[in-house]
Amino acid sequence: MIKTTLIVEDVGETRKWLEGIVLAAYPGCMVILATNMRDGLARVAAQDFDLALIDLHLPDGSGLEVLRSLKLLQRDAIAIVTTVMSEDSHIVSALSAGASGYLLKETDAALLQRQLTQLAEGIPAISPAIARRIMEHFRRTGPLHGEDPALTPREAEVLGLTGRGLRNSEVAEALAMAESTVASHIKSIYRKLGISSRAEAAWQANRLGLSKRAD
Repeated sequence: MIKTTLIVEDVGETRKWLEGIVLAAYPGCMVILATNMRDGLARVAAQDFDLALIDLHLPDGSGLEVLRSLKLLQRDAIAIVTTVMSEDSHIVSALSAGASGYLLKETDAALLQRQLTQLAEGIPAISPAIARRIMEHFRRTGPLHGEDPALTPREAEVLGLTGRGLRNSEVAEALAMAESTVASHIKSIYRKLGISSRAEAAWQANRLGLSKRAD
């Protein structure tokens, strides 16, 4: 049951619009509003939420930072990205950070309300346009013969850390290896998975369950 919701959105009119949708989906829900990244981070640290609607582009930073903090502090909270950005890299980053859904603000309000209501049934809140992009992405980057190429254990570790957004230098430090060795592993991973960007690497890491943080 959704009893508390956080909305992180810098545009006042859009905040009110999203608040109305949440209250229509969950009557009686307490809605807390944040206008920027700093405010969102403070809200997450001060109070528990069942649901969070988070914009990616905020005036003082990225909504991904709020999303990551929420999932770190409140693992069971449902985090939904609400944005106008539908590029693959943004979708991948949001899913890798722990988002349970991705909704475009251009979506009809009635559909958004229905998608939020269906969260209680375990149905992910994903805009149809985003679902199509996800399917297309898998068609482009998925294994050719229905099986994942065999990554070595070390390559799997590198891919997992890369999928969490770590830079090569940070991966090298975490795994106690040279940065040049990390680069070599990433080159091999790209070749085996048929990918060519860090966004695609993050997507594959999430798909393979390698980007989850250890307890």
